[in-house]
Amino acid sequence: MEISRRTLFKALGTAGAVAVSAAAGAKLIAHSGATQVKSIVAAIPKPAKFLPKAPADPALTTPGLSPFFTPNKDFFRIDTSFIVPDVDLESWTLDIVGLVDKPFSLTYEQLLARPTFELDDTISCVSNEVGGTLIGNARWQGIRLDELVNEAGPHANADQVMGYSVDGFTAGFPLAALDGRDAMIAIAMNGQALPPAHGYPARIIVPGLYGYVSAVKWLTKIELTRFDQKMGYWIDKGWSALGPTKTQSRIDTPLNSGQIPVGKSAIAGVAWASMTGISKVEVRIDNQNWREATLAPEIAKTTWRQWWIDWKPTKGEHQITVRATDGAGTMQSRREVPIDPNGAEGWHTITVSVV
Repeated sequence: MEISRRTLFKALGTAGAVAVSAAAGAKLIAHSGATQVKSIVAAIPKPAKFLPKAPADPALTTPGLSPFFTPNKDFFRIDTSFIVPDVDLESWTLDIVGLVDKPFSLTYEQLLARPTFELDDTISCVSNEVGGTLIGNARWQGIRLDELVNEAGPHANADQVMGYSVDGFTAGFPLAALDGRDAMIAIAMNGQALPPAHGYPARIIVPGLYGYVSAVKWLTKIELTRFDQKMGYWIDKGWSALGPTKTQSRIDTPLNSGQIPVGKSAIAGVAWASMTGISKVEVRIDNQNWREATLAPEIAKTTWRQWWIDWKPTKGEHQITVRATDGAGTMQSRREVPIDPNGAEGWHTITVSVV
């Protein structure tokens, strides 16, 4: 029986998939110590291009606000593997093939010998509901994907970059997305070798695209192909072939359906957009006028942006809504749209009780 992405996540469950992220450590201990050891001791080179250290994180002084960098242990995990692949580096290669003039392969050592760079990038699952947690931000380190593709010499009729995982999963995105943005073959995450659960030894990261069309973990092959010839795993199940990330905003604190005491409080969260950054976040409490939130410093246009406002609530039940405007001046859509076929839309709204 053909299963949809949503059905699969219900079977795993979507909540269960989040639980996979939280329980990844326990699963790996039961799985195999070998992969963990390899990940820990892998000789990740220093990047040829360092990013500056991020400024003080507002989450340190705003309880409940998501930190700028999501810790690896807390980073969401969504994939089709019920068991984390145990990749043997002695036999692993990354093959660049397909509609190219000069196909080639790289061993892990050869991959690490190439110049690497750092990228601050927020990745999101297309199955993230409005206000959901299937999103995270990390400082990735890797090799430029466009340079690898150009080195292979793509044919003029190629229009898709297809990634293949060691477990058989595939995802393809437009070759046109390699337009100068910092797409990479990632080998490290937040200063550590990729954790096994997040794609060790290598995965694809393409800013501005949902993971289901781009973020192949446990990568073993990149094929230059065409959309009219091949489809990634989720596309023939009815999902959109292009997968650009949509502008969204989320309230982190207070919690939906939670209780807070009378007195000074904070409303805070994160907002993100596809490649343009966030220029404004506004918050509405009940039927009051919209208030413009304070924004954290913009580290990169490819990352989420933290925001907050002070609030002195009165007793009773209150409804809080947030909306964001991207760096191009376009406000996120108010229209409520389900996650399939290309991502949810709508303004995140919560209800809290003040006691």
